[in-house]
Amino acid sequence: MQNFKEEIIVANSYGLHARPAAVFVQIANQYDSIVKLEKHGEYVDGKSIIAILSLGINKGAKVRLVVEGEDAKEALSELKEFLERRGDD
Repeated sequence: MQNFKEEIIVANSYGLHARPAAVFVQIANQYDSIVKLEKHGEYVDGKSIIAILSLGINKGAKVRLVVEGEDAKEALSELKEFLERRGDD
């Protein structure tokens, strides 16, 4: 089983709130791997919009993305790209 961790600076102008969080969850749910987000030592389920919103992730926040499973490398790559995108989606 593959396990990847990476620290990422969130670039989206809205951070990871409402719509961007929903898109993140949609992407995460396309993969079988376990997805977790960590901010300030608190880990949450990356496939749960409520859990992600509870972290209060703003633009410029540093988060750790942890992905574990058979398709973890692909999931990490796509989720990282989404978090680093500067657009407003």
